[in-house]
Amino acid sequence: MFYKIDNYLKTLYRLSGYAAAIFLILVAIFILTGIASRVFGFYIRGLAEYSGYSMAASSFLALAYTFGEKGHIRITLFLEKANKNIKRYLELWCLSVATFFSGFLSYYFIKMLIVSIDFKERSEGADEMYIWIPQTTVALGSTIFFVCILHNFILLILKKNNT
Repeated sequence: MFYKIDNYLKTLYRLSGYAAAIFLILVAIFILTGIASRVFGFYIRGLAEYSGYSMAASSFLALAYTFGEKGHIRITLFLEKANKNIKRYLELWCLSVATFFSGFLSYYFIKMLIVSIDFKERSEGADEMYIWIPQTTVALGSTIFFVCILHNFILLILKKNNT
């Protein structure tokens, strides 16, 4: 059962990474369209805002995938010097702190999203888009990141050997 859940979560992280890549491509498209619109003398409202929203979505959706691929900065300099027992406790401590803070981050992004929906907030840009629309990807990405760190924390706890 744990094996199936582990595979489903890894698939979720990979899909989140793919979604981040799509939003990164959208950033490039919006920027290039903005440049082209200035060259050819026409104006498209909201391109700068959409580019920023896509960048935020890309950044937060990529967190879980990057963590799963061990792309985040880690404290391996200290962990390499520690013996196996101390290394395990250090990793447990680090993942517990990361779980707490990523859960805190996720909770407040979801809370911010709910407040934006309740107050029908709009962006200050030229497009006046409902702000909850881009906030959804940020809240989703931070929640997937929290699940990823919690997943790794539980896997480390369940790990029987100290390798």
